Order: sequence, then structure tokens, then C-alpha cells
Amino acid sequence: MTKKFRSVADQHRHRVYTFAYYSLRNREEAEDVTQEVLVRMWKNWEELNEATLPAWINRVTRNACIDAVRRRRAYRTRVVATGDGEEMLQGISIEPGPDATVEASELRETIQGALASLQEPYRSIVILREIQDMKYEEISKNLELPLNTVKSYLHRGRRMLREKLTGTLDHESF
Repeated sequence: MTKKFRSVADQHRHRVYTFAYYSLRNREEAEDVTQEVLVRMWKNWEELNEATLPAWINRVTRNACIDAVRRRRAYRTRVVATGDGEEMLQGISIEPGPDATVEASELRETIQGALASLQEPYRSIVILREIQDMKYEEISKNLELPLNTVKSYLHRGRRMLREKLTGTLDHESF
């Protein structure tokens, strides 16, 4: 069982991480989600069917990302701004990360922000199709949505993403 599991985990790890990263826009959270999905897969290994495994992995990854966003929101509600502009969490200072200095990095963050602002299931479908290069049929099967619904949501998701990017990039000096 261990060799088979390791082989399957290695096969799907990158796809899980990529989906989580583009959903969460945070490397550490994406790594946590990847680990969580692989642990769940290990715990349920005996019950999983090889034919439905990719759909199961995508569903678990998507749900883990939604849970991570909920945890992030709950965390942010506990962060308190002090009068001097510093943020404190129960007496521990939270320092912001370094600003992006490269124009390409800013553009990437703009695109990731626009993608993250899409509502579900549009975001998941756009990530699965445009970033992970899944076929429509695979997306339909993985998300348990009719094929025509996937195509329709993808079209709408692309349009929403284009509108968000057009509005954002018009205001930037790119």
C-alpha cells in the first residue's frame, strides 16, 4: 500500500498545490492545504476508488481551500489595529511582508487578486481549465456539474475576470 500511495500522491501533489495556490494566493496556506489533502487521502486510502480518485482529490482540495479562507477571515477579525498604525494580535506584532518591487510580480499579484475575487464555482472552473489545463469533461466530472454548465460558467468566469482586470489595469501604470 505504501508504494502505491506514494506513487499516486506524487502524481497529484502538484495539481493540488497549484489549485490551492491560485485559490488562496499564499504559498504557506497552499502548502498546508496540500498536506491536509494528502493526509486525508492516506486516511481514506482503503476506501478510495482509483477511477474516481482525481474527482475526490479535487473536491477535497476545493473544500480545504474554502476552509482556509474561512480560517483566514476568522483570524483577521481577531487582529486589532492600535492607535499608532501597528497591528497587534494578543500582544504579538504582525509585520507586513516586503513589497513587490518587480513590475511582473505586481502584474501577477493583480491577476491572482482578480482570480481570487471570483465567486465559486467560477474561480474553481477557471483555475481547473486555464491554469491546470483540464478538459471540460474532467472538470464536469470532478465538480459534479453538467458539461454545459461547466462551459457556461467558464465563459462567465472568463468574462468577469476580464472585466476585473480591465478595470484594475486601467488604473495601474502598467
